Amino acid sequence: MPAGPALRRVLAVLALSLPLAAAPPARACDIALMLAVDVSGSVDSYEYALQLQGIANALRDEDVRAALLQGQVALAVMQWSGAMEQTVSVPFTRLTEPAEVAQLAARIGTLPRAHSGGNTAVGEAIAVAAEQFRQVRDCAHWVIDISGDGDENESYTLATERRAAYARGITINGLAIEAAGTGQPITNFYRRNVVTPGGFVITAHQHSDFARAMRQKMLRELIPPMALTPAPRESQLAALPGFLHLHPR
Repeated sequence: MPAGPALRRVLAVLALSLPLAAAPPARACDIALMLAVDVSGSVDSYEYALQLQGIANALRDEDVRAALLQGQVALAVMQWSGAMEQTVSVPFTRLTEPAEVAQLAARIGTLPRAHSGGNTAVGEAIAVAAEQFRQVRDCAHWVIDISGDGDENESYTLATERRAAYARGITINGLAIEAAGTGQPITNFYRRNVVTPGGFVITAHQHSDFARAMRQKMLRELIPPMALTPAPRESQLAALPGFLHLHPR
């Protein structure tokens, strides 16, 4: 006997509801990680290649890949140099499968250089990097990982931009690249002026050590308890030089 109109409507509703009930819940993004790479005039073409290959090799590392996938991480890459010389080479990319990590590693390893011969505007790099997190508001933690081999010598907005980023809930970590036989002046600069409360600095002993330092830094960022950075506190913000009452994200 053919089904009546009322029964057909009931069957249609049931058919539509079944796929929704069977669909697995979406996994949350734990961390949005922006890798901000120094391509100023102090970085020659060979050193530039070492940095990009260092990131690519870190992504290919078994432990890093597992941490990226476990946290459903969103990863981006920005190249930065002097004033108004910042380029987002890879917008935030969600990583959910091993093949996606492999594809991203291959892409990063062959990125063309965006700037050369410029100065070192660390504050402007942080400002541009911070704006990119508007794309990943659902990620629980926002982290800027800024690497470089020099201190700020243009624009001089670092103190202001660090405060503003931290007030928005962004953690800034650093990868300081030291020259041979110079001690740790860049590490000390990053520790005192670049990273936010709760952030850290990893030191690369020359650009040839960049891959090792990047792997170490990413594992520390992606694996708890480091990955579970608390929200900014007023007292911590007040400890930063020139504290302003800025609004969080």
